[in-house]
Amino acid sequence: MNKMEAIRARHSVRRYKDQSLDAKTISALRVEILSCNRESGLNIQLVVNEPKAFDGFMAHYGKFSGVKNYIALIGKKGPDLDEKCGYYGERLVIKAQQMGLNTCWVALTYSKVKTAFQVEKGEKLCLVIALGYGETQGTAHHSKPMDKVARAEEPLPEWFRSGMESVLLAPTAMNQQKFLFTLKGDRVSAKAGLGFYSKVDLGIAKYHFELGAGRENFMWD
Repeated sequence: MNKMEAIRARHSVRRYKDQSLDAKTISALRVEILSCNRESGLNIQLVVNEPKAFDGFMAHYGKFSGVKNYIALIGKKGPDLDEKCGYYGERLVIKAQQMGLNTCWVALTYSKVKTAFQVEKGEKLCLVIALGYGETQGTAHHSKPMDKVARAEEPLPEWFRSGMESVLLAPTAMNQQKFLFTLKGDRVSAKAGLGFYSKVDLGIAKYHFELGAGRENFMWD
């Protein structure tokens, strides 16, 4: 599937089969992670065959089961860390979906296993993405009407509408969708609202917008 097909097919999955990732899949994920790290300056890491992070009370409270693989989103502390983690994390989510894997963004309902990944001095673990073969393909989430998250001074051009349709398929913390995209000419601004992990959500949404709208059609403001 292409990236837009992956966006439409992707839903959050919390229950996973007892099926290991094969060497080819692990290698492909690590290549994509390396590319993301080079572009962003992040220190994203893939953790495989590590069940402890999702074996505690919080994970069971979050209704997770069978999670043994995850992506740790790590980077240097700073005001742009959350948005970067959202943007590049979602790039990896879509890549995983294209490879036949399922995923779920996880902010709080996991345990930090310090031996599973490395957080260097000055860095922070932002959140993780559960990864594997889901027991199901998940279900679609409810979306806000487009006019609640988009503003424009003129009738919406098709590329902007396509971008916003992609945005409305983006996962957000507690399905809050607290962001606003504004169009002026060919320039688009995107702002995060107040809410848990809203800057992570903004990064995810901006990645979706770029895929839906086409980077050749606009400039970020």
